[in-house]
Amino acid sequence: MKIIAIEEHWNSAGIRDALDRLPGGARDESVAFNTMGDNQPRLEDIGPGRIEAMDAAGIDISVLSVVTPATQALSAADAVPLARDANDEATDAVRAHPDRFRAFATLPTSDPQAAAAELERCATELGHVGAMVHGRTGTRTLDDPAYDDLFATAARLHQPVFIHPQIPSHELRDAAYQGLDPLIDLGLATFGWGWHLDAGLAALRLILRGTFDRYPDLQLVLGHWGEMLLFWMDRADSLSGIAKQLERRVSDYITANIHITSSGMLQERLLRHTLDCTTADRVLFSTDYPFHQPGAAAVGQFFDAVPDPADRFKIASGNAQALFRLP
Repeated sequence: MKIIAIEEHWNSAGIRDALDRLPGGARDESVAFNTMGDNQPRLEDIGPGRIEAMDAAGIDISVLSVVTPATQALSAADAVPLARDANDEATDAVRAHPDRFRAFATLPTSDPQAAAAELERCATELGHVGAMVHGRTGTRTLDDPAYDDLFATAARLHQPVFIHPQIPSHELRDAAYQGLDPLIDLGLATFGWGWHLDAGLAALRLILRGTFDRYPDLQLVLGHWGEMLLFWMDRADSLSGIAKQLERRVSDYITANIHITSSGMLQERLLRHTLDCTTADRVLFSTDYPFHQPGAAAVGQFFDAVPDPADRFKIASGNAQALFRLP
């Protein structure tokens, strides 16, 4: 069975160095996770070492994406050229291994118009299959009207947009994620809670802003089994009663315009819950490499838990092939 993994991270040396140079108040402290263990050399290898890891997991194709926060913590002056360089570097990797890699575009969202232009370049010239963004940029949320051209471009070019978590703002962290222990505070604001709440909220705000009414062909991807949004979908539907401008219920947008991926969380109960909330046509596989590195046995056990062989094929590769227009 062919397996396509769609949230497989890498990093460019240029972006890494630019983030390391940021002053303390401007830094995304979660970049510390990128250097833990063997993460950094694995992130920066999009050649033979990456393919060896894919083979060990039984993965046929990986969709490469720059690790959070990519260029979104940088000024426009730095973000625009670094995003372009990263996209060119990813293209080189895909062209060197066309049967193993595809790539998501990295976008300089600190300049919304440049982000839309870079998405168009990546789609039409480089062959990227979508884009990954990381929620807000500074204080500007992803549903800000400044990004309307970006989503219009994504819809027009059939480029799915993956909303990946990033750390909450300093103001929110001060209010809700501090005061326990420095390491616990950071974990609570990132992988333990804050990352996922932030990404799910970004998607929900796009729904409430009417983004999918303006661009019904726009497709999003959420990792970590929907970034809490599926669990809270029934309650979020109550917003439909007061969001009178919307053409559909909140849950209708979630099930028609949002795809869900596993992000290495290969627990059967999460799979079952997802299939209770949306259809198998909307579920994609990913490992969140290198932060999760499941072996072939764990991957096989995960797919064995999908009872319907047709659904198993869809989740393993069929849905990714259709969404990202892969051969």
